[in-house]
Amino acid sequence: MKLIVGLGNPGAKYAGNRHNIGFMAADEIHRRHSGFQPWRARFQGQVSEGRLGSEKVLLLKPSTYMNESGRSVGEAMRFFKIDPEDIVVIYDELDLPPAKFRMKKGGGHGGHNGLRSISAHIGPDYRRLRLGIGHPGDKKLVANYVLGDFAKADQDWLEPLLTEIADNADLMAEAKDSQFANKLTLALEPEKARRNGKPTSAKTEQVLKPKQKSHIHQARQTQAAPLPKSGPMADMLKKLLGS
Repeated sequence: MKLIVGLGNPGAKYAGNRHNIGFMAADEIHRRHSGFQPWRARFQGQVSEGRLGSEKVLLLKPSTYMNESGRSVGEAMRFFKIDPEDIVVIYDELDLPPAKFRMKKGGGHGGHNGLRSISAHIGPDYRRLRLGIGHPGDKKLVANYVLGDFAKADQDWLEPLLTEIADNADLMAEAKDSQFANKLTLALEPEKARRNGKPTSAKTEQVLKPKQKSHIHQARQTQAAPLPKSGPMADMLKKLLGS
């Protein structure tokens, strides 16, 4: 059993908050993979069991509020005897620009109260999918910023990001984190993927293929006709251009 945890705060009041992007990712995985059971209350959260690729997976959205997320995660982990490396926590990251993401294993909590609680209950060795929401620029504005809703314009990057996470969630469940990250980069940042030497799809190749030079540009690059070395034309050119 693998455990994928989306972090957020329960209730309609918080549903559209930047802090709830983990819940949104879990909901999108659930929506796009028909084999998952309906959400039900368990382990101090909302859970759904299903399969992603070759793995049996438990999706979990803690109902304990962000600061106590570890209670819910720890309870589910102990019940199913899941190792920390088989747990992925999806959460909002202030230190990443909007639409950016990072996969990593272990590390500190970086001031994120949800991670702080989870690490206190199960240790730091779980895997993390950090989803960038940007920073308001002033520490005093952070609380209102993360508890504020995504703007309408944010949907231009938020919806594709959540869709790609859900569509490639089988790689995440199978702990193929590099392949998962490559797939997302290829879909969301094809030019960056090309610069980094990652394979591109036929469609991407077509978009990024250098344009053919125009016939005018090609004509400019053709070798110039040789100048005459003798005769009236040569004499005239010498007078105009010098020897």
